[in-house]
Amino acid sequence: MEQNIFELQYALDTFYFLICGALVMWMAAGFAMLEAGLVRSKNTTEILLKNISLYAVACTMYMICGYAIMYGGGDFSLFLNDIESNGVTGAEEPATYAPSADFFFQVVFVATAMSIVSGAVAERMKLWAFLAFAVVMTAFIYPMEGSWTWGGQSVFGMYTLGDLGFSDFAGSGIVHMAGASAALAGVLLLGARKGKYGADGSIKPIPGANMPMATLGTFVLWMGWFGFNGGSVLATASVDSANAVAVVFMNTNAAAAGGLIAAMVLAKVMFGKADLTMALNGALAGLVAITAEPSTPTALQATLFGGLGGVLVVFAIITLDKLKIDDPVGAISVHGVVGLLGLLLVPFTNDGSSFSGQLIGAATIFVWVFGTSLIVWGILKAVMGIRVSEQEEYEGVDMSECGMEAYPEFVGASGSGR
Repeated sequence: MEQNIFELQYALDTFYFLICGALVMWMAAGFAMLEAGLVRSKNTTEILLKNISLYAVACTMYMICGYAIMYGGGDFSLFLNDIESNGVTGAEEPATYAPSADFFFQVVFVATAMSIVSGAVAERMKLWAFLAFAVVMTAFIYPMEGSWTWGGQSVFGMYTLGDLGFSDFAGSGIVHMAGASAALAGVLLLGARKGKYGADGSIKPIPGANMPMATLGTFVLWMGWFGFNGGSVLATASVDSANAVAVVFMNTNAAAAGGLIAAMVLAKVMFGKADLTMALNGALAGLVAITAEPSTPTALQATLFGGLGGVLVVFAIITLDKLKIDDPVGAISVHGVVGLLGLLLVPFTNDGSSFSGQLIGAATIFVWVFGTSLIVWGILKAVMGIRVSEQEEYEGVDMSECGMEAYPEFVGASGSGR
């Protein structure tokens, strides 16, 4: 009887893991649609190719070595052996779900972190330089910081973040702030798009080409986030875990709603208009803010936390523009600035964490990811260059990088997106 119950629980938890992993994989489509909507039409094909390519690169590199670094302490036989027999950490007790399902769930998180980089460097980065960075990011940079957090390993043998009171339930810092840190390093070396900032310090808005697509992308991300946060409960085949999943789903949705409303109202107050792009980023900011701890707040607290994220992201986007840090989709603000907020909100509802532990964890993630990314971007810049020519940028990277346009029947190469 006990064996039958265990097998049923094993099957249900495995199935739940796989469904949540598929939802997170669908977030790749959300990022692709959002970014394609927020860039100019002459750069649409390239941004779509980047998003689907980075997903394939992430899956392959995490399988080859990223997984072993993150959960095996560099034991590269782990994937070939223990994942099929014993679970992701090589524990003595059998896993309560198929270990390969857990691997699939982990690998789609890696792709999410890399997707954040794509939008921030849009419209002026070379495709192959971006993909070269994706190899290093998904094979080494992300898995190393993941090994210090979810992997439970000490940071360069010095300290364990968990012992210091660091907690990040589903990845506000581990995934989102890490992706934004890598993006920031790339943007600083890459520079702004031509014409974005005037010599007199003025800021020229460069509107995206397709707001319906950007809105659809946000809805897809919102839906995928239920798998992102809900799957991080790691189980659903018991009363306690099922209740936990329900709370996480409820709070994830509440935070997104709170973030959108707060950003939209603030934009109306500041600009006199209801800004759609700010509303979309507000929803995403709410989702990022709750990701660090969606299981312990009440629904009202989750809404307020999301609202804080929505307010913060508006100010962050404006501030980065004033600093001439050109981020076409607001990824650094949404995932980086609000990712830090999400970490700092955890101790308000989770007494197992501390503000000092959250700050140390955030600093560790940022310093490692930003520092190593800056080095890798710098090497790529010196070896192959990371930015397209001024003429290629003017004509659009679709033609120079991909040899095709996204909307050839509407506009020709001579006038695309201008």
